Amino acid sequence: MKKISDARLLRGCLLHPMFNNSPQRLGLWKRLQPLFVSIILFNHGALASSAEGTLSLETAMELTLTQNPQLRVFDFRDEALRGQAETAALKPAIEIGADVENIVGTGNVQGVDGAELTVSVSSVIELGNKREARMASIGARRGQLNAEMQVDALDLLGEVTRRYIENLAAQNRLSLAQDAESLARETLQIVQDRASAGATPDVEVLRAEAALSQAELLVSSGENQLRYAQVALAELWGETNPTFESVTGDIYQIEETVSFENLFSRVQQNPFIQIFASEERMREAEVRLARTQSTADPRWSLGARRFQEGGDLGLVAGFSIPLFSATRNRGAVRSAIAARDEVEVRREVALLNLRTQLFNAFQNRQQALITIDTLQTRTIPLLTEALSETQAAYESGRYSYLEWVTARQELIGARSTLIDAATAALRHGADIEQLTAEPLLSPLIDQTN
Repeated sequence: MKKISDARLLRGCLLHPMFNNSPQRLGLWKRLQPLFVSIILFNHGALASSAEGTLSLETAMELTLTQNPQLRVFDFRDEALRGQAETAALKPAIEIGADVENIVGTGNVQGVDGAELTVSVSSVIELGNKREARMASIGARRGQLNAEMQVDALDLLGEVTRRYIENLAAQNRLSLAQDAESLARETLQIVQDRASAGATPDVEVLRAEAALSQAELLVSSGENQLRYAQVALAELWGETNPTFESVTGDIYQIEETVSFENLFSRVQQNPFIQIFASEERMREAEVRLARTQSTADPRWSLGARRFQEGGDLGLVAGFSIPLFSATRNRGAVRSAIAARDEVEVRREVALLNLRTQLFNAFQNRQQALITIDTLQTRTIPLLTEALSETQAAYESGRYSYLEWVTARQELIGARSTLIDAATAALRHGADIEQLTAEPLLSPLIDQTN
């Protein structure tokens, strides 16, 4: 159970630093994948390496996380923030200027006779820790970007899981269609034998042939649906022509869910909720940055002045400071504080929405589990026995062809419903794990170590 127990590292991976290339993105995969691998209980050998022509969920996730372009955009956004951080770390620029006075006048200052040339350097003295506040604001924005990437990565892996489940379901539906075709073929043979013996009318042979043709159509449809599911899954890592023929996993191996309240207590660890904490830190940094603007920055200048008349030189110094900076900046501070306070309200709204989504997924999964249990323990065994007895009764002439076919269709319908229920349970399980950002079975996993 070592591979699946690595799901304990999930919380740590959600705090992973910003990634800039494929190896780092692969590191994210290695820490996120146990969450989704636990949705379906695979043979552990299949997790480690897939047989030729088959695909494991682990491999599908790894390919998606390393090759899907959706996460690549974060590399460019992070690079942009790195550039902004470099700019924010700069000290105020030093300026050089030159002034020429008393030229092109009249009288004593006619032409350039009375010109005065001043060359000076000037700059601003930043007060109130403005530079540190700028850098802190950029750092908080990078933290926010990292949280957004974690949300997108989790959503992407959730989509991989759902499409993988669709492949499992399509494989089982195709298998059921093939079983139905075999039953229809056997039925036709039995009906033909009875018709040859004069024990049944020829019209029943025609009906059996029609049933076989319909079963063959269902097989063809199942093959097309499976092919579509394979293409949709492979598309997530940019593969237009899937190279795998099947996926591994047992669609019916589903464990019970822990209590709803237990699940909801984990929701606050969801990156979608954690992103509000990152945003709040970013907004707080913006408040501090806005407040630093209330402190006026004095400007200084120092230079030399040359008097044309006489050629004398003199030192020139200047100093200025803006007035009423705190009053003029009051609106910006209020705006920043309001943006910060809004985050908590939106977090509460998001938690309420997540609770509703979680409850819906939880209830639907519980109903699917009840359906699976009823079908496996009662309905299908009874219908299987009924079909066997109906066939025997038909062959002995006690039941009609219609009663036999009806029994067969009821069994096939129940098995189809079982596939639908198992698929629904896995889908809702995937939704729950994505909402809680934790494996459903983590308490049980811990006990096995």
